[in-house]
Amino acid sequence: MTTRSYDVPAGDNARPTTTVDPASIAAAGDRLIEAHFSGTPCAPVRDLIGPDDVAAAYLVQERLNGARLERGARVVGRKIGATSVAVQTQLGVDQPDFGVLFDDMGFEDGAEIPTSALMQPKAEAEVAFVLGKDLAEGPLDDAQVRDAIDYAVASLEIVGSRITNWDITFADTVADNASSGLYVLGAERRTLAEVEPVEVTMSMSIDGEEVSTGNGAACLGDPLKAVAWLAHQARTFGEPLRAGQVVLSGALGPMRPVEPGQVVTAEISGLGTVTARFSNDSLDQ
Repeated sequence: MTTRSYDVPAGDNARPTTTVDPASIAAAGDRLIEAHFSGTPCAPVRDLIGPDDVAAAYLVQERLNGARLERGARVVGRKIGATSVAVQTQLGVDQPDFGVLFDDMGFEDGAEIPTSALMQPKAEAEVAFVLGKDLAEGPLDDAQVRDAIDYAVASLEIVGSRITNWDITFADTVADNASSGLYVLGAERRTLAEVEPVEVTMSMSIDGEEVSTGNGAACLGDPLKAVAWLAHQARTFGEPLRAGQVVLSGALGPMRPVEPGQVVTAEISGLGTVTARFSNDSLDQ
């Protein structure tokens, strides 16, 4: 697979396995759980699971997310990370990953974001989709993916790292729920008869100054291919995408750090604008 395009492999893939021992998986998960609930970033977890063991990293992610579920959070969708070359370069990784969206992560267009609740936040603009049908079975070809999507919206993802100074390898960001933070969905809903995701262009500004640009083709070659990739991965890991879930399909251009009091707006052609306003309190460091 290249960073610019993706095709679903034929047949079902078995979930990857790891030789990392369960105690190390648990220790890595507990380190991230403590960081998440204390609001204090932690050391990387690669000392426990290695820098690129995908199987181990997703086990750690499941432990982190399980702690959130135990405290009452509810899964509402999935996110794809590191889909564009620009973001892969910024993070120092060479492949996409995925994470879970919870009900307490979503905000309405124009809402004030509680900056103090974020950890080392950065904003990126994406095309988001809401599914109208499950993607649990079938070929995951273009026709099936299109048929499963109810509508598309402009979105901002506010990524964050529970790892100090974003000192991450691929395994670190996967384990950290794909460096997820919060997200904002735009108000304008468009069907795929009204907008072609691969053809969109994006401009993101902070306090009125353009800081990031991109297009649909930057997202694994096509945001719909990114959804197919995610749907295949979700099946492989035993949690298929379901009707009603939100899918953040990945950044269309570089992410940018945000500070208290700033206003971030993304304009995506065919989908309109989406805005996040960050409260003027202090960031967690």
